[in-house]
Amino acid sequence: MEDYAHPAWMDDELVKSIDPKKLDFLSRLFTEGRGHGRSQKEMLAYIVPMMRRAKLEHLSFTPQEINAAINAIRKYSTQEELKQIDRILAQNQKQNQKQTQNQAQKQAHNQAQNQTQGK
Repeated sequence: MEDYAHPAWMDDELVKSIDPKKLDFLSRLFTEGRGHGRSQKEMLAYIVPMMRRAKLEHLSFTPQEINAAINAIRKYSTQEELKQIDRILAQNQKQNQKQTQNQAQKQAHNQAQNQTQGK
């Protein structure tokens, strides 16, 4: 871990099984990326390079680790921070739904093409 005092959520029982390197990365993500009036577009512009950095550091997170971290962070967040977290999560969910729909449409299109070519 780095020399700074880490946030209280990092000591929460919910995240005790997460690798300390991953927790350190998440702490940097939330500390460096804290809203400070940033729009969702600005937050995304910040988060995308951070995710690239995670790949470079060979860090990947399971859905369980992500959920545990989010729940721990929420426990120690202000009402304003909770609203921001909810906005980001809602936007992420919408993007995931769009990706799923696009993949389903491509798959259906490819199946239709394959059936047409097979005749």
